[in-house]
Amino acid sequence: MSDDRKRDEEVRATNQGDGAVYAPGARRSREKPAKSAGSETIEIIKTVVFALLIALVLRVLFFQPFTIPSASMEPNLYEGDYIVVSKWTYGYSKHSIPFSPPLFDGRILGKAPARGDIVVFKLPRDNKTDYIKRLIGLPGDRVQMRDNVLYINDQAVPDAVVSQSEFEDVFGPRQVMRKRETLPGGRTFAIQDYGPGGDLDDTPVFEVPAGHYFFMGDNRDNSIDSRVGIAGGVGMVPEENLVGKAEIILFSWSPGASLFNPVSWFANVRPSRFFQILD
Repeated sequence: MSDDRKRDEEVRATNQGDGAVYAPGARRSREKPAKSAGSETIEIIKTVVFALLIALVLRVLFFQPFTIPSASMEPNLYEGDYIVVSKWTYGYSKHSIPFSPPLFDGRILGKAPARGDIVVFKLPRDNKTDYIKRLIGLPGDRVQMRDNVLYINDQAVPDAVVSQSEFEDVFGPRQVMRKRETLPGGRTFAIQDYGPGGDLDDTPVFEVPAGHYFFMGDNRDNSIDSRVGIAGGVGMVPEENLVGKAEIILFSWSPGASLFNPVSWFANVRPSRFFQILD
């Protein structure tokens, strides 16, 4: 083969039939067709749907966030605290699912709560409103307030005054006490009390029926709880209504912070309450 012919063979191009010219032995590349606007929209919708499904699974099976709306759990939870509730601790009921669809009765993988737990539950009179209180009475217990002292099964619950101060509200100046209360079984935590003479400082005996629980707020004189009947309060809470156990305060803002006013986030933030594990 002559040198000229050999050179021609080395540089000869081959027409591949699509109008493009390729050198011999070169890999043919193909451009992917551009996606249409419709297919991109479908991809976005699929991504959003998958993200929502993942969020739903996490919310139903593992964790759910809540914001504390009132002072009924002071001094442990303040209005504006943003908490996380574990969903698996007590198992699952229809109230574990958004809007409480009547898919089944009772609890799946149910586990009894412990006395002293801070629990989120559905208000029995409407099965919709989320309440948060501390579990005081278990099934079979007898619970009563006598002269501002909590009794469980006719035994006074020990409490010790930790501090005392004065504050003023719409009712004028009042004394407020911080106490350390110890429930049967040894669970201890702080409560807040305005002293004897309150509307709920003397009550009848409440007998907790099977499958139900008795709850009270830690702010004893500023809490509508199981001491108030179901017609206007909480009453006895069925185990099916338990949503989960409050575990931790993630963030906290004092009243006045607004989602739509970012400046208020920094003016009202309470960093000392961030990441507090709840008793």
